[in-house]
Amino acid sequence: MDFLTLFLIYVCFVLTAVALLCICSGRKESFLARSVNGASQVLSFLIPTRLQSVAHRALHRLFHTRSCLFVVLHVALQAAVYGEYSWEVCVYCWELQFPLLLLLLPYVLLAGNLGCFLLCSRSDPGVITKSNHALLVKIYAYDGVLFQEGIVCPTCNVEKPARSKHCSLCGGCVHRFDHHCVWVNNCIGAFNAKYFFLYLFTLTATAAAVAAVTAALLVRVVLLSGVMHGSYVDDQGQERAVEILFLIQHLFLTFPRIVFMLGFVILLTLVLGAYCCFNLYLALTNQTSNEWFKSRRSGCSHHPTLQPHQRRVIYKNFYSKGVWMNLKEIFKPPAVLERKKK
Repeated sequence: MDFLTLFLIYVCFVLTAVALLCICSGRKESFLARSVNGASQVLSFLIPTRLQSVAHRALHRLFHTRSCLFVVLHVALQAAVYGEYSWEVCVYCWELQFPLLLLLLPYVLLAGNLGCFLLCSRSDPGVITKSNHALLVKIYAYDGVLFQEGIVCPTCNVEKPARSKHCSLCGGCVHRFDHHCVWVNNCIGAFNAKYFFLYLFTLTATAAAVAAVTAALLVRVVLLSGVMHGSYVDDQGQERAVEILFLIQHLFLTFPRIVFMLGFVILLTLVLGAYCCFNLYLALTNQTSNEWFKSRRSGCSHHPTLQPHQRRVIYKNFYSKGVWMNLKEIFKPPAVLERKKK
């Protein structure tokens, strides 16, 4: 199997994983989700009904019930990456006299990430109970668009406070609900949003650090070998100067596991980096993921209208109190006493 075939298999695997993540995220309006929906309808005529039923139950159990499967997968992926980093990358880097602090940086970030992971998964996100409902309902005012006063949760049998939502996976309403994260097996709410933000930031930094050290190793190897100044004979028997594609193929054949891991962590860094920027935007504007998607799904706007006589409901995010206060609210959620002082 040549390099191009392996590369195409890798790209197909990545695209399949991204497609599954998009489907499971619940964004049914996306073009990718609609395309996969259409393909699934075509495949439904080819796949036996019993197999479809089994697959449906398996997917329901994975994505609609609380499970530790993604936590195990998360730990397994981290163990695989750090196993390869420790047994091959660090050994080669040590032989090439890389700075010790540079080699230890991914481990320091990993320790911080594991600490944030435990805090995020074990802490209370802000589950609303009958004992704390009277206090939590006073913290945020109802905006009259996304959150209406007097709406009772049929499952919890309590009036839903503003910015709260019932999580079917956890079986309760959560104060300032953001989303349910399968990777930490817990809801993200008012009381653990800071841990999730730090967890996401350290996870992105961890992937970026591993990618940077691994890329530096391969660059050092290429420079020391002098392969860039050489040439090779192609399939037609012509001598050609070394190109990027040939260099990647050469590195893949020489260090297959390292190059594969580098491709994975680079992709992970890009995906996590984009998601981290999105969460930073939500934090700076004092929004949750639930509010952001809900406002766009209902066709609302985040700016006041200049034509009040129009019947279309316009949503204005009045929870935002400025960049500094919005960030402060993430790390120090407002209490009822603070609201009474105002």
